[in-house]
Amino acid sequence: MPLVLDPALKTSRNSGRPVRWWVGIDGGGTSTRALVADEQGRIVGRGESGASALNQGTEQAWRHIAEAIQKAGVPGLELRECALGLGLSGTGVPAQLQSFVAADPGVARFTLVTDGMVALLGAHGGRPGALLISGTGSVAEALLEDGSRRMTGGWGWQIGDEGSGAWLGQQAMKIAQAAFDGRAPRGSLAENVYATVGASREQLLAFCAQAGQGGYAGLARLVFDNEHSDPAAAALLDAAARALDALAEVLHPNLPLALAGSIAQRLGARLSPALQSRRVEPQGEPVAGALWLIQQETMSA
Repeated sequence: MPLVLDPALKTSRNSGRPVRWWVGIDGGGTSTRALVADEQGRIVGRGESGASALNQGTEQAWRHIAEAIQKAGVPGLELRECALGLGLSGTGVPAQLQSFVAADPGVARFTLVTDGMVALLGAHGGRPGALLISGTGSVAEALLEDGSRRMTGGWGWQIGDEGSGAWLGQQAMKIAQAAFDGRAPRGSLAENVYATVGASREQLLAFCAQAGQGGYAGLARLVFDNEHSDPAAAALLDAAARALDALAEVLHPNLPLALAGSIAQRLGARLSPALQSRRVEPQGEPVAGALWLIQQETMSA
């Protein structure tokens, strides 16, 4: 039998109105994905929109959630008839969570957990397991037999999220700045950063002033692109892998471990042998875990 989640891990609201559509939402710092099912549980549409991480604003989060659902292209779908399983980045900050819940645009019901939790549910089919996520941000989470959760990392791109896309982009910018000053070799990674954001001090500073999580994550591809031509890029990828090793190793010693997120997938071969021996392929994607969540919540209500 699938696990019953610890109630402390979720926030729910129920208007009491009838539900016609079940929608899973996976929302992070770069994009929001929606998976829509009808009353019989049949998948009838998918949609995608911009970021819905709560640290980027409540209004934007709800707007992009609604856009992703709309882009699923399901005739006759209305938000007021939807039950949403929401997995969103940033729910661990109480003020952000409260603001989001208070701004409910009038959906029939919702259950909200972290984006990491829906990824866990999707990866292991609602059963115990561990998940190492690295995309725009990074975090490691485990779902235990009693329905409780363990988590390491996930402290946010401003000060943490080591081994993530945003972290790699920040490190690439640091290398470019050091090379600009003559404090480091001016290799191909630095040159690619200049080509992307500008080669003057003013352009580099302007980028950093407005980049945010998504802007830095957009530079991560340059690190991978220059892996074989610039030792600094290769060293960054090794450092990212060691950071992800550390997240997973302290999380749990033996639960099956799945990887999620574009950066984790690309760094998979660099992870430690101990983690490689526990690695399993995800059974489903995060947005499927979000849909499973709201369907299970409704069945158990």
